[in-house]
Amino acid sequence: MGGWRRLASLLIVAWLAACAPVLAPRGPGPAEARFTEAAFITSDGLSLPLRRWLPDAPPQAVVLALHGFNDYSKAFDKIPEGATGTGPFLAAQGYAVYAYDQRGFGGAPNAGLWPGTDALIADAREGVAIIRRLHPGLAVYGLGESMGGAVWMATLAQAQTAPVDGLILAAPAVWARSTMPFYYRAGLWLGARLMPGLKPTGRGLGVQASDNIDLLRHNARDPLFIKKTRLDAIAGVTDLMDQALAATPQINVPTLYLYGRNDQVIPKQPTLKALQAMSQPGREVNAAYYDKGWHIILRDKQAQTVLKDVAAFMAHPTAPLPSGADQDALARLQSAAAKPRSGRLSSPRQ
Repeated sequence: MGGWRRLASLLIVAWLAACAPVLAPRGPGPAEARFTEAAFITSDGLSLPLRRWLPDAPPQAVVLALHGFNDYSKAFDKIPEGATGTGPFLAAQGYAVYAYDQRGFGGAPNAGLWPGTDALIADAREGVAIIRRLHPGLAVYGLGESMGGAVWMATLAQAQTAPVDGLILAAPAVWARSTMPFYYRAGLWLGARLMPGLKPTGRGLGVQASDNIDLLRHNARDPLFIKKTRLDAIAGVTDLMDQALAATPQINVPTLYLYGRNDQVIPKQPTLKALQAMSQPGREVNAAYYDKGWHIILRDKQAQTVLKDVAAFMAHPTAPLPSGADQDALARLQSAAAKPRSGRLSSPRQ
């Protein structure tokens, strides 16, 4: 009987190993990390689509923008027509903005496969190093929307010296496992191992990412915007969120943290936990809480209000924001977080 049990255990282990989460493969080999006209060539030889928005005059500072989960660098353009657009807006204010499709997303290789947190961090660090060569002497800000914000947070936690001079975190993905119900954690662990390639759409969850309905419709039609997400990719971004939340006490650069009251993707409790950990004496963290804001806060209907705050922060990191969204922001978020409201795990727009 003992032999049969051991055999059964080996078979189960082998089956689970065969269904293990899949990581996107690394690039074909060593290369000089650089920006071309339309691509970010990584040190392992991948070509990641690159966009840039440059001011007419020499820039005041430079922004490297990282998009959210299942999105890509077009997130910072004027999409749909008539939108403000993070890149064009900041360029008009005198800032140079660069954004690339992070590996595994958009037009980058192996779209749909999770690339691993370490690879995302390495790309962000390389991108900053390239920008410092292109724009010597200028301050470099890391801007991250949702997952992109989590990448920046994890990047700073791994660095002995901060690679950027400041951060703009737009509803960063900090919904770590430690803040999830047990059944979410258990379901995610099992699903990523038993059915890693399963692609739930997230439809029917009742999650709305923005009040900009034209934007949501545009994303639904965009073939590069991922609508069906592998379970192992959801597990991967959750690993990243674990690191991002754990990184909060180590972030020591001027930071603007943007969050909207109507955010249905990243819950208020982990957001509050992150901000409380970051808002310690001696830290330059400016929280901005927008009563009309949603998750895709840089592209909501009030995007221009938020972007004016972003530009003002980069010009004067310690000054009050033009919108007043930083007034009693932590207290207002704490009050809202005290009201029970569930988050959803499998939204495709983090």
